[in-house]
Amino acid sequence: MLGRFTKGPSEPRVEPRVEPIVTLPVAALPPAADVEPAGDDFLTLKVELHRHLIDRFNLAALETASKDEILNEIRPIVREFVRARAVPLNARELDRLTSETADEMLGLGPIEPLLKDDSITDILINTHKRVFIERRGVIEETAIRFRDEAHLLRVINKIVSAIGRRVDESAPMADARLEDGSRVNIAVRPVSVDGPLVSIRKFSKNPYSLERLMALNSIRQPMIDLLRIAVQSRKSILVSGGTGSGKTTLLNALSSYIPAKERLITIEDAAELQLQQPHVGRLETRPPNVEGKGEVRQRELLKNALRMRPDRIIVGEVRGEEAFDMLQAMNTGHEGSMTTIHANTPRDAISRLEQMVGMAGMPMTHESIRAQIASAIDIIVQTQRLSDGGRRVVSISELTGMEGNVVQLQEIYHFVRREVTPEGKIIGDFRATGVRPRFAPEAATLGHHFAKDAFNPQVAL
Repeated sequence: MLGRFTKGPSEPRVEPRVEPIVTLPVAALPPAADVEPAGDDFLTLKVELHRHLIDRFNLAALETASKDEILNEIRPIVREFVRARAVPLNARELDRLTSETADEMLGLGPIEPLLKDDSITDILINTHKRVFIERRGVIEETAIRFRDEAHLLRVINKIVSAIGRRVDESAPMADARLEDGSRVNIAVRPVSVDGPLVSIRKFSKNPYSLERLMALNSIRQPMIDLLRIAVQSRKSILVSGGTGSGKTTLLNALSSYIPAKERLITIEDAAELQLQQPHVGRLETRPPNVEGKGEVRQRELLKNALRMRPDRIIVGEVRGEEAFDMLQAMNTGHEGSMTTIHANTPRDAISRLEQMVGMAGMPMTHESIRAQIASAIDIIVQTQRLSDGGRRVVSISELTGMEGNVVQLQEIYHFVRREVTPEGKIIGDFRATGVRPRFAPEAATLGHHFAKDAFNPQVAL
């Protein structure tokens, strides 16, 4: 049988793009004993089939192929693969396996099944030889692999070219995103010593709400009520936390409480926020071109956003001098704006903000910077990824002003750890501290009221 995309048994890995090549005989199929036991039967079968196909196909030629052409090529191979393993599939399941495999070969190759699995939150590719995933907060290795480094680089280039970016020796690192909003970070040689490294942070097709986060034991109803009222009362919120602690997920959930009539402008390094309001303008930074020109930073986007008549500005993450412009916006008519920051505690978040404002090079004393922070930020929400993989809102604090040259914080809710089970699961309670937020009277004038026992420290939430 002749095939445009398959390789002969004695041919090298790289062939002319459209030259017909003879397929391997059926006897070349890996023996059934090589198949790993299927925990998730259909996904495991697809992974094994894909591993077999990438060793047989001319991957460069596939880039010019249509789905129908690929289907015609792989249909007999899939039948023989299934028959050799005595897998009990009916005709409909066989067609589904063939069709999905073709989709994956046109998409992002071996990792396509992982992208479609909603239980997976992170995909971590450590060179072409190893692929790890995070599921329910636990990292595990998969049986997936790429054929070689060139195969992985083809997938990488497909990702970055879709958004007009590039990655090569002169620009070996890149941030990108997939069509569904999933965030991608890429590092290739020479900065990645052993080969390309790819990290994909997946986003749920259905954005998380605070109620859904409560079902996952990340937050409690009185805390949700506090955050909802804060958003609707136009209080500026800073979401703080470490990597993978759920900052962006929480920011998305909080934004759902912003009234639909308000105009929102989002500013991000890689667009990943999934706001549900009808009046949203999205801005994204741009890296420099080959000549080192054309870079657009978050600070420029923030300055431009102020001219776009926003009611609120939402910055995906502040990490530099744009913090100064963000605080200015919050202090000059854009109350209710929101952003995230990398920090381990609310107090650390304030210190980091202070350092970032200092990076702007403005002639300001430490006291005046802290006064700006205390005036601009109303609520700090601290998130944390615990050792058992669970993500929690571990603290909600309110900034109440300055005392001397110190920004005053009062914690309203916090998470208290009680024990760790033999399996490593953390058991704890969400509790109020007994402090009532200062903005409660103002919120009451807008028609927002808290439950009677919302701030009772004796009651477990």
